Amino acid sequence: MIKLPRYVQKRESGEYRYNPPQNLVDAGVVTRKTFGTDLQEVRKLVREDNKAIDEWRDTQSQVFVITEKSTVKDLIELYYMSNDFNMLRDTTKVDYKYFLSIVCDKIGTVKYKNVTTKVAKGVYEEWVLRGVSLANHTATCASRVFNYAIEMEHAILNPFSNIKRKAVKRRKVVWTEDNVRKFLDVAYSKFQYRNVGLIIQMAYEWCQRLGDMRTLEWDNIHWEDKQLHLEQSKRRAEVFLPISEDLLGMLEDQHQDFGFQRYVAPHPSPIQGVFRPYPLERLSKNGRAIMREAMLPETLRLMDLRRTGVTQMVDAGVPLPQVMAVTGHTHVSSVQPYMKHTYLSANNALTQRTDSLKSTK
Repeated sequence: MIKLPRYVQKRESGEYRYNPPQNLVDAGVVTRKTFGTDLQEVRKLVREDNKAIDEWRDTQSQVFVITEKSTVKDLIELYYMSNDFNMLRDTTKVDYKYFLSIVCDKIGTVKYKNVTTKVAKGVYEEWVLRGVSLANHTATCASRVFNYAIEMEHAILNPFSNIKRKAVKRRKVVWTEDNVRKFLDVAYSKFQYRNVGLIIQMAYEWCQRLGDMRTLEWDNIHWEDKQLHLEQSKRRAEVFLPISEDLLGMLEDQHQDFGFQRYVAPHPSPIQGVFRPYPLERLSKNGRAIMREAMLPETLRLMDLRRTGVTQMVDAGVPLPQVMAVTGHTHVSSVQPYMKHTYLSANNALTQRTDSLKSTK
């Protein structure tokens, strides 16, 4: 069998294709190319490209030289230097660093070549004791680091790739309209909680994630059209949502007080004169204080508001394509976790069926 140059593949047509990893293409080191059928010529053409790859990798690794004795922490530091990591959003980088710090706490000093699937499975099970969601996110970030090491030809195995992740138990808790009203009554009654109230009102009315409402900027508000234009952070889906008269009034009042800076509902206390998005931990803490003052059930969480809004749309008989236009989902299966079997939904469905049968008689 003829040995092909690195990253060269032979097509059924007999042509040769130079197909380097995506991270090298994204970094502008090389490009993907299709050549003819002359393998000797192909070898000459790709030699310079592969040399450029080796030189780039040497540059990337100059601070942390990966050797047989390198640890998992060394791989993580190398990953932090990569374009794979640096092209992520700032908020995503923060999340990755948090989860990778958990990896370091557990196996950071272990030689990366000694991390087998068995070892990875063991630490994953320990992380599960702290929460399934945390364990899954941590394992995913660890897997990204080992995949990068494979791309850089430092490793041949990703020990986290074969771990069977545990399913996170789906929450089905929803708020009532009265719950939301009581929450907002308390939040808007105190200046210190006012921006929390606005974040919650926006998340509830628009059925959006709290993270996107925390970081929402005034540029996203189109006053003349009374619309919100938002690129969601999770999947970067773009949604266009109407602003109700009630919410528009709240936003206009908010703009008078906070329109001089970029965020719609920042933390009301600036840091060194700069207003920043409401920290998630602080939002959760203040939200729980508001819920207790409003005497709401302890089972409620702020994150349940998106599910609440989607459930209400389904109960109202809104077609799924229209629901997805609000949530930003591209697959019906993605909406399934937000759906809940309720009497109202079933009643609406059967009533529409009955009305349809009557109209055909």
